Amino acid sequence: MSPLTPAPPPELYAPGPAGPPYPDPLPPLPAALPRPPEARPLRPGLWLVPTETHRDSAARYAPLVLDAAELARAEEFRRPGDRATYLCAHVGLRRLLGAHLGIAPRAVVVERAPCPCCGGAHGRPVLADGGPHFSLSHCEGLSLIAVAATPVGVDIERVPAPHLVAEAAEVLHPAESAELAALDGTLRPAAFARVWTRKEAYLKGLGVGLGADPAATYVGAGPTPSAPPGWLLTDVTVPSGHRAAVAVRR
Repeated sequence: MSPLTPAPPPELYAPGPAGPPYPDPLPPLPAALPRPPEARPLRPGLWLVPTETHRDSAARYAPLVLDAAELARAEEFRRPGDRATYLCAHVGLRRLLGAHLGIAPRAVVVERAPCPCCGGAHGRPVLADGGPHFSLSHCEGLSLIAVAATPVGVDIERVPAPHLVAEAAEVLHPAESAELAALDGTLRPAAFARVWTRKEAYLKGLGVGLGADPAATYVGAGPTPSAPPGWLLTDVTVPSGHRAAVAVRR
């Protein structure tokens, strides 16, 4: 099966015989999105947005879909590929949220929830008038979007080069660092990307992101995630050379 081909997800997004869930590929504009099914607890909707598939349409429709702040942020990217991925991700997110709410993508109003650590207005992005919870992540060439009935976090990353893993592993939970150290060196980059996406998905779901100490919570570097209390955490099937994970509050 192609990494971009969706497969029927398990009843709950949890590790099991069915394996990690596959995200649905988001169709590029001008294709219309049917109104997605109502977000259900423990089963977030997941969509993959490949930059190459959406690049041209996102560039054409961005002025009609994004707000002024998003357009200004896109112009701050120095690399054209990074700018294209940002536009694809944010156009895709607004289309999905608009479809959930039954309104035009440009009419979607996103604001920040209070930070759970300090109360400042830089917590999780939320819909101003209420509605489903959502999360967005992008790396070079790919974006991943999650929409759920409860707080959710998602992360996608490229598998890093081997020489970067030793330095980065120092910021992990001590048990996770030990798990990586026990692996053959050729396996460590993919295992590091696996544990890091799990960790960042969970922290984004909390609304603290990397403002919190990534070493404080154990999510595991092995094949099966270890979900923090009150959360469901699972890996997501994405194209080769990448790892992804989604965390949703129970």
